[in-house]
Amino acid sequence: MALLKQQVRTARLACFDLDNTLIDRNGAFLRWARWWVELQGLHETALEWFVAHDNGGFRPRAELFSMARERFGIAASVDDLVASYDEEHPLFTWVRPAVLDGLASLRSAGWRVAVVTNGDPAQQDLKLEYTQIDKAVDYACVSGAVGVRKPDPRIFELVAERTGATLEGGWMVGDHPSYDIAGGIAAGLRTIRVGDHNATDTPVADHHVESVVEAIATILSS
Repeated sequence: MALLKQQVRTARLACFDLDNTLIDRNGAFLRWARWWVELQGLHETALEWFVAHDNGGFRPRAELFSMARERFGIAASVDDLVASYDEEHPLFTWVRPAVLDGLASLRSAGWRVAVVTNGDPAQQDLKLEYTQIDKAVDYACVSGAVGVRKPDPRIFELVAERTGATLEGGWMVGDHPSYDIAGGIAAGLRTIRVGDHNATDTPVADHHVESVVEAIATILSS
């Protein structure tokens, strides 16, 4: 029993952002927008409008749909549009099999694997369930459910506690320097930036790769 407790305390932690890291969030939004524009009977230029005003998901959904109602004369209320979006958008997400295989490899190698994502559980939980990422990790932490957001290091401390892992020697993998990389650094984690989805280049991660599969390989080789 003492040995088991020691192993739990010293297990290393690998944290992953969800959107535009484990899954192609922007690609999923494009799929949803194409479907929604056709459903509403809008001109195809509306698709370009949604992509241009989405701001990579960082524009509040209530603001986006308020603008859309005014721009396209949509009758439904903002609240109804947001609620429908929260249920619809996750169904357009997908995860590459290589990503799930990589997460499995990390766990087989003794890593505790966690998703650490900012967002509303109403949508993030559905993405995790629909892609089955929730079954591929030890714990999925959604900021809206725990009351703390990246880059606050407390969210990583919470994840370490709930996975029985230590932050020492751990990693944070994500696409956003200001949230994922800054948060990982603040928590004492090594960091890997995935892709170039965001304009900001600071802070600088320990590694910068094109895909999360490359990031997983980097962690395994460490």
